[in-house]
Amino acid sequence: MTLHPQAAEVLALGARAKTPPFEDGTAEEARQAYRASYRALRGELEPVAETREEAVEGSDGSFAMRIHRGLGTPETEAPALLYLHGGGWVIGDLDSHDDICRWFANAARCAVACPDYRLAPEHRFPAAVEDAAAALDHLVAHAADLRIDPARIAVAGDSAGGNLAAVLALMSRDGAVPPLEAQLLLYPNTDARQTADSYRRFAQGFGLTSRTMRWFRDQYVRGETDIGDWRVSPLLAESLAGAPPAFVVLAGQDILADEGEAYAERLRAAGVPLVLRRRDEQIHGFASAGRFIDAARETITEAAEAWALLRERPNG
Repeated sequence: MTLHPQAAEVLALGARAKTPPFEDGTAEEARQAYRASYRALRGELEPVAETREEAVEGSDGSFAMRIHRGLGTPETEAPALLYLHGGGWVIGDLDSHDDICRWFANAARCAVACPDYRLAPEHRFPAAVEDAAAALDHLVAHAADLRIDPARIAVAGDSAGGNLAAVLALMSRDGAVPPLEAQLLLYPNTDARQTADSYRRFAQGFGLTSRTMRWFRDQYVRGETDIGDWRVSPLLAESLAGAPPAFVVLAGQDILADEGEAYAERLRAAGVPLVLRRRDEQIHGFASAGRFIDAARETITEAAEAWALLRERPNG
């Protein structure tokens, strides 16, 4: 596969920065380095109709959730999207994926809520899952005030956020959290065992390395037993049947490519309505490099269109 020239440019920028790998420092140092890098890469912060922040009550105190209302969004009973940001469960915040959240809000004409969920290693699994569930509960409980339709809420996320979104989707199927209309997964992490062949093919030189991903995982889990828990590795869930309809986009040159492909195939085999998109020339995290990669904004538009399609044809 040929690497897209825009993706190659992003990799070259990273190489010239000569920033030490996250795993060579502390979690807080990784967060500081990521804050510096995402501001240089993220796409346009599009204007939206309205922005507000809410305090969500979680199992360990409250946390913030930013909510954008897109241009052209219905004034009442609007669809809503819970967006769970990526960052290996260790890095990322309300600003790191603000461009993507704004794009979704405008493309889908919906409200997009992004929670500032607890991060590892200070808060290991299942803290992030618990906060994602609390955020969804908050949206449903406050639907009238937020002017959203509680029956038209979807979940989305990228990378580790895609992992949390997939887990929340299965929890909604099982009745552990309110029902979800769809799941929109951007190059999701679905298998913490990290044994897929793409970990070998793209181990180094394609942005996210296998060494960094191992460090992220080890910050998140409490021990080896967690790796096999489907709430860490949704690919290992006994069944995916009955999960919400799904949009999945994969980056072809990404250590997570094979497990993402495997998850999409399991969804399809289980009869879950699925829209699968492959960006073969792209690297992990391309949607967070919108300043340089055109496919970033394009992919969010595709996801929004797929959500509408899945809503119209929920049975595939």
